Amino acid sequence: MTSIGGAEMVDWNLAVATATRFVRPGPEVSRDEAREIVAELRRHAKAAEDHVRGYTKMIPADHEPPDTPVLVVDRAGWIKANVAGFRELLKPLFEKMRERRPGGPGGAVIGAVGGKVTGVEVGMLLSFLSSRVLGQYETFAPATRDLPAATDGGRLLLVAPNIVHVERELDVDPHDFRLWVALHEETHRTQFTGVPWLRDHLQGEIQSFLDQTDVDPMTVVERLREAAQSFAGGRPEGEREEDGGRSLVELVQTPGQREILSRLTAVMSLLEGHADFVMDGVGPQVVPSVAEIREKFQQRRARGAGRLDLALRKLLGLDAKLRQYRDGERFVRAVVGEVGMDGFNRIWTSPNTLPTKAEIAKPADWVARVHRKAES
Repeated sequence: MTSIGGAEMVDWNLAVATATRFVRPGPEVSRDEAREIVAELRRHAKAAEDHVRGYTKMIPADHEPPDTPVLVVDRAGWIKANVAGFRELLKPLFEKMRERRPGGPGGAVIGAVGGKVTGVEVGMLLSFLSSRVLGQYETFAPATRDLPAATDGGRLLLVAPNIVHVERELDVDPHDFRLWVALHEETHRTQFTGVPWLRDHLQGEIQSFLDQTDVDPMTVVERLREAAQSFAGGRPEGEREEDGGRSLVELVQTPGQREILSRLTAVMSLLEGHADFVMDGVGPQVVPSVAEIREKFQQRRARGAGRLDLALRKLLGLDAKLRQYRDGERFVRAVVGEVGMDGFNRIWTSPNTLPTKAEIAKPADWVARVHRKAES
């Protein structure tokens, strides 16, 4: 747990317990089916490695295979892995909050109560998300007793019950769908193992964002309470129906962070769009039903869900993530179409060659800046 002057800003153990308690049950499978699914996902993850590297032409600098472990997990395993990552990433922010918290017994009481409340609410949000994530590359994940990670952090997660749930919902070939998902997540692993500076750059941007956060500790508790109210079907007082809620990022953002957030948005759009582009580019050679899968999956994204689900997606910034997939994939497709895969891969040269948020929307501007300038 994160200690704040003798109390806990977030009771992480309580968050895990709460999320595990409220997590939705996964699809019904027999013990033998479960073993077969796990084994197949591991095989697909291994096969996807060669497919993605061959298509993207991205090879690790040392030409050695990555030591990033591939973990096939259930929803509870995804929750534990993400809590470990949150604890690591948010340490600087919580240290800053500890310094700002009022001293004396009153401050200790606020910290103790806030830690419990926030732990419950973080747990509720994690339970919501744990049934929606198909896979995830954890860039900053520390190794734990139950969850190994690479020497410099990082692990690849495939959430088996969610993959099975979606493949059944879409009524697509399960073997093809599992490989298709593995291709997307393996692309993320390839991005970070093939571009040595990318992890440190992204971590530096996130830490800069957190360093500039000027938020009272109890404000964070209130923001999470808003999320819990949405989860329970309520609406924060004063919020208009047409607002649709505000994301947590928007609520804690200060003016000085906007430039950093713009750069982070551009990078995440690039990474997510690149993964979508690669999974569909490799697909026709190794996933026979890729066209059917993509069409049905896109329809599923477009349909969305009920009012509660939409409110939570807005509050958590998930709508922005969906836009990142769409905008980033368009950018990658346009650039590769203009300058080829080798020309696109100049994007990984340094932080200076990453696209800006404006260039994500106008790929020709990135081509002009990086290619035309270099050729003149």
